[in-house]
Amino acid sequence: MFAVALCGFCPFLAVYTTQPLLPLLAESFAASNAVASLTITATTLAVALAAPFIGIFADLWGRKILIVAATLGLAVPTLSAATASTLHGLIGWRFMQGLLIPGIFSVSLAYISEEWTGATRASATSAYVSGNVFGSVSGRVIAGICASHAGWQAAFEATSILLFCGGCLVWAFLPVSRNFHRQPNAVDGFRSMALNLKSRSFLAVAAVGFNTLFVFVATFTYITFRLAAAPFDLGSTALGLLFLLNLFGAVATPVAGRWMDRVGARTGLFAALSITAVGLLLTLTPNVVIICAGLALVSTGVFVANSAASSTLGRVRTEAGLLRRACTSAPITRAEALARCFRELPISKVGGVHALC
Repeated sequence: MFAVALCGFCPFLAVYTTQPLLPLLAESFAASNAVASLTITATTLAVALAAPFIGIFADLWGRKILIVAATLGLAVPTLSAATASTLHGLIGWRFMQGLLIPGIFSVSLAYISEEWTGATRASATSAYVSGNVFGSVSGRVIAGICASHAGWQAAFEATSILLFCGGCLVWAFLPVSRNFHRQPNAVDGFRSMALNLKSRSFLAVAAVGFNTLFVFVATFTYITFRLAAAPFDLGSTALGLLFLLNLFGAVATPVAGRWMDRVGARTGLFAALSITAVGLLLTLTPNVVIICAGLALVSTGVFVANSAASSTLGRVRTEAGLLRRACTSAPITRAEALARCFRELPISKVGGVHALC
């Protein structure tokens, strides 16, 4: 289970590295907030572009070899990002990171579904999700602390070291696939992908992921600029610690899951969206404590909403489990990329309300 948790930890360690650094990057490169936020857009856009196709390669080459190669490979553009002398160069390396990330998280989900059954699969999935949460939170916190003490470059250097170590540990401890059946050619993979995209239920699940992640990422990206400015004047370390609020969502999700087992996923989804809306309204206040409470509610609502949508995914008829997960991740990450773009529209000047749209 340790290796499975690492598979969840490593990709999310790298995705949002620059989120607490955005005000610092804007200042260091004399760039606008919109341009600085492209360091996140580039990564999530690359993930969205690569995710639908990575499943095909994994069906041809195998699970573990692709997971290990992608994890170790991810350390290279991460370290290279620390050498960037221009913001455009940094954005380019961030795009390269995004192309490799689906090779870890999409393939890991398929690996779990093939190698574990029954209650053991639930345990493996829980370990993977725990790795997701820990990687997402610790990546931002580590980046903020490193940047405060040694500059933004140190954030990428530290992350690359962790990724390299993580890749080596996955190589050593992740069991070799026993139930993997190699797909004879890529044509069948593309045919399966086309069939998946014709499923209305599949598209509905993807739409939920798109909308909730749009709100989540736009809110947590915009709020760093607001809290870094007067009258709050928070530094990179404080902004990094801000993402510990995501742990509220991680704790609430399993509790909400048991509740949704009784009332149904649809009811759970509406409740989660209502909680998110309340949290967004709280981010409009001028009090940092109330803003943090609002962000905790946003995190909780989004996590539960995605859990509600994901719980129905197993009932969606598709041709290939890995392609289903890969295709689902694409609209989610496209939402994240679009959130970056819309964040700088005039409506963003009124605070968190922009994410309600």
